[in-house]
Amino acid sequence: MQAKTFFGFEPILAEELKSLGAADVSIKNRLVEFYGDKGFMYKVNYSLSTALRIIKPVVSFSVKNENQLYERFKCFDWEDYLDLDQTFLIDATVHSDYFTHSHYAALKVKDALADHFHQKYGKRPDVDKFSPDVRFNLHISHDKVTLSLDSSGESLHRRNYKIGHGIAPINEVLAAGLLKIAGWNGKGNLLDPMCGSGTILTEAAMMAANIPPQLHRKHFGFQNWKDYDEDLFEKIKETRLNRITEFSGKIVGYDLDPSILATAEKNIANADLEDFTEVYRKDFFKSEKDLFPVLIVFNPPYNERIESDNQTLYRSIGDTLKNYYPNTFAWFITSDLSAKKYVGLKPSKKVKVFNGKLECDFLRYDIYEGSKKSSKSNDEN
Repeated sequence: MQAKTFFGFEPILAEELKSLGAADVSIKNRLVEFYGDKGFMYKVNYSLSTALRIIKPVVSFSVKNENQLYERFKCFDWEDYLDLDQTFLIDATVHSDYFTHSHYAALKVKDALADHFHQKYGKRPDVDKFSPDVRFNLHISHDKVTLSLDSSGESLHRRNYKIGHGIAPINEVLAAGLLKIAGWNGKGNLLDPMCGSGTILTEAAMMAANIPPQLHRKHFGFQNWKDYDEDLFEKIKETRLNRITEFSGKIVGYDLDPSILATAEKNIANADLEDFTEVYRKDFFKSEKDLFPVLIVFNPPYNERIESDNQTLYRSIGDTLKNYYPNTFAWFITSDLSAKKYVGLKPSKKVKVFNGKLECDFLRYDIYEGSKKSSKSNDEN
């Protein structure tokens, strides 16, 4: 099987898979390949925090033109995976000199499927672009064609706990990945000083208590498959829920916008995480450290979606951390790749990630008291 993820998260996802018991884990570009049985496929869909989709390859072959592609799929045993009364969708990704348009490749496979069913049964299944019963994934690399079943259905970043969001919300999988890169392990305290609608807080709380990321999800793609085993899935969910643990630290968020804070509180409540998470109306730039120890992870506004004076913003972040948050590891993500020039501190680590299509830096600052703090500031200046 293959677990898809964001660029840069592949090693984190590989470790998650190994911790769940995956076999033969192999890192690729934006995905991780692994082996497991049906029950393991159910478990990883329910349990992974940094995967976007879990797909299961069902057939692979080589062709070099659209007619060969059509003929191979017209003879394919679609009935093994799809009933006449089910809807379907074919997503396609193409990197090939033989096939240059992903939509057209998907259309040829759809036509082959339709003609296969019509020739044998006199009718065909319908396409549903929004909520198909069965989602197929077509991947063409050069002349190699792979058709997979999408076991997740809707993207796994949709945890189903969000009631609302702010102007520039962070994706749940992105938030989980950033927390893992930052070293959040559910021990100690965590602060998001610009928490918005609370995604980082919520993901951090689920990690801290070992709560399955998909606890609130209503449906997975594999539940429409012909070999779906409901009893097995219920046993796997029960096993995972029995692993939920106590959390003794604090997860705290600040924001200035009362309406956004109200949304954060609703999202946190909808995820049943009020006991783990606190949010306050507070200006980070007028705050000081009151959690010991504390890991800081946040997503400050940047001007692709929110108008802000980046130079002033990042200088203020640096000054606040330097003066009021001693002995702290602070991480923030930004798509302004020149941001670190303005912070006035030297980052100890920089990780390249993507927020949607935006290339971003995820920056770590080690804040020390006394001479170490001063020397780091002077190094940057």
